[in-house]
Amino acid sequence: MNRTTDITAAQAKESHLRSLFVSGLAGDAAAYRQFLAELGAHLRGFLRRRLQSDSADIEDLVQETLLAVHNGRHTYRPEEPLTAWIHAIARYKLTDYFRARSRHDALNDPLDDALELLAAPDLEPAQARRDLGKLLDQLPDRQRLPIMHVKLEGLSVTETAKLTGLSESAVKVGVHRGLKALAAKIRGTR
Repeated sequence: MNRTTDITAAQAKESHLRSLFVSGLAGDAAAYRQFLAELGAHLRGFLRRRLQSDSADIEDLVQETLLAVHNGRHTYRPEEPLTAWIHAIARYKLTDYFRARSRHDALNDPLDDALELLAAPDLEPAQARRDLGKLLDQLPDRQRLPIMHVKLEGLSVTETAKLTGLSESAVKVGVHRGLKALAAKIRGTR
């Protein structure tokens, strides 16, 4: 097939699905059932091309997408292409799937990795504290102390002002300017 034929086929599919959908919205239950059945087949292909997984995951995503299309049918704007609206919903569901999968994978590390983590001590927090301390030492007290008390220790601006003898606005300014100065030092522009 050439590109022109592909475009014509896509336009015909768009037109057909749109007419079924609009008829369904107008109350034609048979047209709406046919729309959902044809859309399900279309979505299976769409998701299969984007997801290297078993058919159960694809079927779950198809059902979630069909449900989202049904629940959101009142948000469809007739001047917009129907398939673009549906693909946006499908991509959103696919993103949710990947996000949930990455959280699941992150929470369920293999036992070998866990044993390896227990064997090697994590020195990063100590190194980060040391590096942060060196950076903070380069700042004047009016910037360093507000950052230490407000950002690192979690004290309020009022508590920090009382502790340091600075005004509340001076504490806020000190934090802002200090963080800006630290960012510049990290980037190497100061």
